[in-house]
Amino acid sequence: MQHITGTSRQQLQISSLEDKIASDNPIRFIEAFVEYISLEALGFMVQTIKSEGRPSFDTKLFLKIYLYGYLNGLRSSRKLDKECVRNIELQWLLEAICPNYHSISDFRKQNPAGLRKLFKLFVSFLKDADLVAGETIAIDGTKSRAHNSKKANFNQKKIDKHLAYIEERTQEYLA
Repeated sequence: MQHITGTSRQQLQISSLEDKIASDNPIRFIEAFVEYISLEALGFMVQTIKSEGRPSFDTKLFLKIYLYGYLNGLRSSRKLDKECVRNIELQWLLEAICPNYHSISDFRKQNPAGLRKLFKLFVSFLKDADLVAGETIAIDGTKSRAHNSKKANFNQKKIDKHLAYIEERTQEYLA
């Protein structure tokens, strides 16, 4: 009985990363989004080019990693490190650069405010582009109030106020 056989692992193949990523892949959106935004306006610590020692990674590289992790449910720096090595989409996005988990973690520690602003901007952009619904979800308050302070409970008036604030801040970043 015959079986379908695959290509030998020792077979030399000539291809590029560009050939392996479809033109409508969401990873291309991450690339365009990160290249478009202003890091200084969002409050990121942008590393300057050093004359001595090992060069540092570009800040945009880490943003691409975090947005990829955000869209794919990967929050751990160690998991993101593993994905950089084995995931063809991340290899394309990062141009085959694989920072270690410690560098990824340090970036997160050094830029908490910038990341918070980036994710707010990213979600509002996705809503504006109709890529996510952005619907309001309410939870029955009888079960959540015991675990929540009054400050963290939201009614429709508070939600509308926060959405207006996010929209106002988004317009400032894009300007």
